[in-house]
Amino acid sequence: MTVRPITIIGHKALHQSTRRVQTVTDEVRELVADMFETMDAADGAGLAANQVGVRLRIFVYACAAADEVMQRGVVINPVLEKGLVAPGEPDPHESLEGCLSVPGESFPTARSDWARVTGTDLDGNTVEVEAQGGTLARCLQHETDHLDGKLYVERLTPTHRTAARATVKERGWEAARLTKWNPTEQDAEDV
Repeated sequence: MTVRPITIIGHKALHQSTRRVQTVTDEVRELVADMFETMDAADGAGLAANQVGVRLRIFVYACAAADEVMQRGVVINPVLEKGLVAPGEPDPHESLEGCLSVPGESFPTARSDWARVTGTDLDGNTVEVEAQGGTLARCLQHETDHLDGKLYVERLTPTHRTAARATVKERGWEAARLTKWNPTEQDAEDV
C-alpha cells in the first residue's frame, strides 16, 4: 500500500466527472488499498478516487454515524439519494465541513441530514450505506459530489464562498501552482 499525493483545489481532476468502474481489477484493488492508506495518513473522513488523480467512481470512508459508531468501507459506482437541505444559513458550529483537497480549512456547509448511497464493494456485492445525521451522512454527500466534479466550497452560501475564495488565494496554492500535497510529508494546515 502506498500513500498517494492528494490533489488540491484547482487541479483539473477535481472538476471533472468520473467514469464508472466496469470491472474490479487488481489495479482497482490496489487503488482502493492506497486510498485507505492515504485517507488514514491524512486523518480524513473520506477520500474520492479523483482526489488522488484517478477519474473512477470510487470512494472510501471512515467516520462516525449519528450514534458515534465508526463506519469504514468502500463504495464503487455510488448512487446518492438524500433528503432536503434546510433553507437558510448553515449552523456555523454544527455544519462545518472540510476537505483534504482544501487542506486545513473548513466552512459551514448546508447538507441534508439523511443520505444513502448504493453501489458495490470490491467483490461486486451490492452495498447500501445509509445515515441519518452525523458525519457519515455529510461524508456520503461530500464524496459523491467529488465524483461528480464538485467541491464542497461550490455549495457554500455567498458569504462563506467569498471567505473560501479569499482563503484559497491567501494560502497561495494557485499562485504557487501547487496541485498536490503528501500527507506523509506535511500536515494539512501546513500546505
